[in-house]
Amino acid sequence: MEVLFYQTAHGRAPVKTELDALPKKAQAHAYELLDGIETYGLNAPRVIFRQIRGKLWEIKIKLPGVGDYRIFYCMIQKDTMLLLNAFSKKTQKAPKQHIEVALKRMADAMERGM
Repeated sequence: MEVLFYQTAHGRAPVKTELDALPKKAQAHAYELLDGIETYGLNAPRVIFRQIRGKLWEIKIKLPGVGDYRIFYCMIQKDTMLLLNAFSKKTQKAPKQHIEVALKRMADAMERGM
């Protein structure tokens, strides 16, 4: 499976920026888990996938020193995952603002043919 980072029209990759801002150990673990998704697809170890709304899904992971972490994504082709938004999970439910950001990015990506 191919894992891609959503990019704004100006070339910014918000999820990559968010992951790169994590402490080094957490950052390394997150990228290792994403590599596992590229290798094993939706059967990747230590990763949980859950549908949020329609075509919007989340990757649930635990990161050392950070705790619960979520990455929203959508599938843009059968074997291509587009990472839309990432955040440290602090509450029981996914915050609405993070869902809305991911939905807007997904709509933008589809409109621009990503």
